[in-house]
Amino acid sequence: MAQPQTMSSTLRMIRPRRSALYMPGSNARALEKARTLAADVLILDLEDAVAPEAKALAREQVAAAVHAGGFGPREVVVRVNGLDTPWGADDFAAICPAGPDAILVPKVSSPAHISRAASSMALTETPSRTRLWAMMETPLAMLNAAAIGTAAADPANRLECFVMGTNDLAKETRARLTPGRAAFVPWLQACLAAARAHGLDIIDGVFNAISDEAGFRAECEQGRDFGFDGKTLIHPSQLAVANEVFAPSAEEVARARAVIDLFAMPENRDKGALQLDGRMVERLHADIGRRTVAIADAISRLG
Repeated sequence: MAQPQTMSSTLRMIRPRRSALYMPGSNARALEKARTLAADVLILDLEDAVAPEAKALAREQVAAAVHAGGFGPREVVVRVNGLDTPWGADDFAAICPAGPDAILVPKVSSPAHISRAASSMALTETPSRTRLWAMMETPLAMLNAAAIGTAAADPANRLECFVMGTNDLAKETRARLTPGRAAFVPWLQACLAAARAHGLDIIDGVFNAISDEAGFRAECEQGRDFGFDGKTLIHPSQLAVANEVFAPSAEEVARARAVIDLFAMPENRDKGALQLDGRMVERLHADIGRRTVAIADAISRLG
C-alpha cells in the first residue's frame, strides 16, 4: 500500500497542467512547432489523431522527437494506442524506452487496464520517472472511476493523472455536448472525486469549436470551478485562455499569502479559526493557500 502523501511532499511535486495540447504524431512540422508553444503539457498523439495507415510513421516520428528532447519545461506525454489494438504493443515497445514524462493510455475502463499497461511499461525498460496517465472516456470508466483510482495505491502502476475524453464519452453514451455540459456534469464530478480521493491530478476534456473563444473561456471557467487542474486542447490558439483561466489570479495569490502569514504569527499558531478582512478563515484555508502559492510559483518558473 502506498504511503499517504504529506502536504509538504505534495507541494514539492506540483507541476502546472493548465493547458494540455494534443499534437498529431504523424505531423512532423507540428512536432517541431511543439517545442516553441506555451503549453504546460504536450500530448503527442498516436491514437485518435492518426489514421491507421500513418500509425507506423507517427510512432517512429514521436519516438525520435522524445529521444531528441528540446521541449524545455513542457511536460511531454505520449498517447499510445490501446493494447487491444493492432498498434498498441508496438507503441509501448517504441515509446516507453524513449522516456517521455508520461504514457497516456486510452479507453481505460477498469483497474486491470492500468495494471496491464504498467506491466507493459515495466517489460520495455521504461525509465522510472515516466508516469502513467489514464483516459476516462467510456461508460464503464464512469461507473468504475473510484475503482480505477485505487490503482494509484500501488507504486508499480505509476498512475498519476486522469484525462477526460468527453468526445468519446459523447459518442458512447449518445449524450450531447451542449453549452454548460449538463449531461456530463455527473460524470465529470465523479471522475474528479475519484482522482482527488487517490491523490491524482485530472484534466478536463476538449472544446471542439475552435473559433468560439467566448464558449471556450466559459467552459474553461466551468472546469476550473469544478476543480480540474487544466484543460486538454486541440489547437494552439486555445493556449492563452487556458493558461490564464487555470492559473491563480494575483488577488488569489495575495490573499493566500495573507492567510498563511496570519496563521504563522506566534500568537495565532494554536488557533483554529481567525478573522481576515471581516471573513472567517480556518487552518484548512492556510493549506489551500499554500497550494495556491505553490502553483503560482511553479508557473512563474516556467518563464
